[in-house]
Amino acid sequence: MKDTAQETINKIYDSLTRAERQLAGVILENYPMSGMGSITRLAEKASVSTPTVARMVQKLGYSGFPEFQEALRQEVEARFSNPIAKHESWAQSAPEAHILNRFTDAVMSNIRQTLANIDPAQFDALTGLLADENRALYITGGRITHALSEYLHLHMQVIRARVRHIRSTSNAWPHDLLDICEGDVVLIYDIRRYENSTLRLAEIAKRRGAKIALITDQWQSPISQYADVSLKCRIEAPSAWDSTVAMMLLSETLIAAVQEARWDQTESRMHALEDMFDQTKIFRKFV
Repeated sequence: MKDTAQETINKIYDSLTRAERQLAGVILENYPMSGMGSITRLAEKASVSTPTVARMVQKLGYSGFPEFQEALRQEVEARFSNPIAKHESWAQSAPEAHILNRFTDAVMSNIRQTLANIDPAQFDALTGLLADENRALYITGGRITHALSEYLHLHMQVIRARVRHIRSTSNAWPHDLLDICEGDVVLIYDIRRYENSTLRLAEIAKRRGAKIALITDQWQSPISQYADVSLKCRIEAPSAWDSTVAMMLLSETLIAAVQEARWDQTESRMHALEDMFDQTKIFRKFV
């Protein structure tokens, strides 16, 4: 699967000229809609020449501006397609191989591309934020991704103190934001079709001084405009629903990284938790 124009810009950004970086900033500011107008309009908005736009588009791997715009249109369609549309699009070109193989191949490709596009510095920055117990940690997700947020929350509760789960699908989520202080961390999972309640939650948390961490898809949630750290995962699969396997891998890797960063403190918390399990006889023991 080819990288989005946004991903390509981020990859080659350091090699761009001053004018091209200026253009890249305009394209990324309201991506992908920023590139949907005429080449002249885009050049004027970025205060660069039309040849600069043409050269930039070719650097991104497109033959010309029309092909670049067509790629953006396809991205817009992909961002907002519903489960029925996604299934019909897949079914028309479905190979004859068994679904077990086709789905697994798609998921493995998602994992490879996700790892290839994640900046280790961004991952480490997020690990540092999650490991810092001086910052309260709030975790939330949307209608589908709330399961991932609950999974991360359960483990973070063991690793460190001051962790809270927010159900953004409930009308009570503003109550959870009352205690947010400057520098606290709000980690949000958000994938297409991006939810209004989750976006509003991010807006309010940002105004209250929180650090916003976002785990999203390759098209990037609108929450990215508020995010201090953003990690993107590939989610497409031969199904009416998107696959969150790559997001789960990233979540479990974060759990391992934060646990390692705080092991001295986490170990004592785990011993205390195991004692409570023994006292409450939650788990069966075959001894």
